[in-house]
Amino acid sequence: MIDLRSDTVTKPTEAMRRAMAAAEVGDDVYGEDPTVNLLQERSAEIFGKEAALFVASGTMGNQIAVKVQTRPGDEVIIEERCHIFNYEVGASAITAGVTIRPVRSGDGSGILTWDDIEPAISTDGIYDHTQTGLLCLENTLNLAGGRVMSAERCAELTENAHARHIPVHIDGARIFNAAVAHSTTVADMTKQSDSVQFCLSKGLGAPVGSVLVGSRDLIKEARIWRKRLGGGMRQAGILAAAGLIALEESPKRLHEDHANARVLAEGIAGIPGIAIDIETVETNIVIFDIAGTGRTAGEICDALKEKGVLASGFKSRIRMVTHLDVSRADIERTVVALDQVLTQSPTMSDNRSAAA
Repeated sequence: MIDLRSDTVTKPTEAMRRAMAAAEVGDDVYGEDPTVNLLQERSAEIFGKEAALFVASGTMGNQIAVKVQTRPGDEVIIEERCHIFNYEVGASAITAGVTIRPVRSGDGSGILTWDDIEPAISTDGIYDHTQTGLLCLENTLNLAGGRVMSAERCAELTENAHARHIPVHIDGARIFNAAVAHSTTVADMTKQSDSVQFCLSKGLGAPVGSVLVGSRDLIKEARIWRKRLGGGMRQAGILAAAGLIALEESPKRLHEDHANARVLAEGIAGIPGIAIDIETVETNIVIFDIAGTGRTAGEICDALKEKGVLASGFKSRIRMVTHLDVSRADIERTVVALDQVLTQSPTMSDNRSAAA
């Protein structure tokens, strides 16, 4: 199967497997796992932050960041399509006791401006106004097709938020993709932000884990909340070893995923019924509208599966994500498969499925 559902489906490389087998370990709850400690030190260094914490998942990293930077009853401003708001099962309300105020980017791109954010801010905290406690940004923005918020825009928003005494967290699940796409560093993409979460288990290809980076005081409190949330993983160096390989080596090849995504977008753009703006494909995510086909996303994804391609469908759109386990030949096969699915009638497809 060509699995384009997400870059979370990657298998660890042989180098990662060797590192995991040979990893030096200790009890990380005591702070004694040398491999975890090295991963944390390198992460902090690469991002230009004071400290870092290895966590089980991106959701855990994001939710810890929300918790330690807000008070119960605060409001968190976030772009309406972000992961924290849509795909973390209401954890911010449960764990941090905060509410979410989603805002929409004025141009619909998902890339927020200060003009989008400022009207949603409330810092007087009186009567019926909820106090704004945190601004969360996502880079790259998944549901906007992997769009990149530039380092300059991130810095501008962070500076403006800080001027209003509002801390800023960046959900940088795919921040390395963003940095590669803009030919810069993750430190530059996240400078001045108070905390950043990035995933080792997406485009970087590690089997498990994310890292939260920030100040020493923030990470000290984050470690307590990691324990409270069940994230004390003991001899986690076995996992951190793969994470180190991912951190040091995988960014070097992310441009290949971006190139494959562009080829995919260009290949499917000419298929009747598909609507896609090729210029928005900046990284490894391709989202296209299939409303013009007269078929549902579920029907198309089911038909693609029969042809050996896995994709994610939602409403009238389909998402495909390139990653290290997808080759250029796989992309070419995917374009052919999608063309075949959409150039045969639904009736023919249904009959073939029934016969099978």
